[in-house]
Amino acid sequence: MKLRYLEKKDAIYMLEWMHDENVVENLQANFSSKTLNDCDKFIENSLDDSKNLQLAIVDDNDEYMGTVSLKHINHKNKMAEFAIVVRACAMGRGFSKFAMREILNIGLEKLGLSMIYWCVSPQNIRAVKFYDKNGYARIDVEKIGKPLGYDEDQIKMYYWYIVRS
Repeated sequence: MKLRYLEKKDAIYMLEWMHDENVVENLQANFSSKTLNDCDKFIENSLDDSKNLQLAIVDDNDEYMGTVSLKHINHKNKMAEFAIVVRACAMGRGFSKFAMREILNIGLEKLGLSMIYWCVSPQNIRAVKFYDKNGYARIDVEKIGKPLGYDEDQIKMYYWYIVRS
């Protein structure tokens, strides 16, 4: 498995997870309304986006298994938001653990960030168990300030995590 930039061939697999209720049921966005064209545009836009790093998680045959991201990259404040999603067929096979370790390393070491944060719905039991099992501690969101794109109600309704360099 490895990380690479998203490619047009990934769009059909991206759409697969977006339309899989078992994958998206506790995610923040409404992915079920997305189309193949939306996936193509996302991939195209990701290649020239200095504020977000979107990478494909692929198996040894270069088949797309999911996307791992650093969003809202702020070089001045040295922080970014982490996100990950994998196809159902990739769950429980080590792709998430691998991709998370790699993207956090890219953010902290290569991009020189000092903090990467993320949130998860308490109803997303699978994700909460994954983060707990892998030693990521929940934090009080006050430690990172108000994250971009979240209102007060959203901030209160999620579990928050942080990794520092």
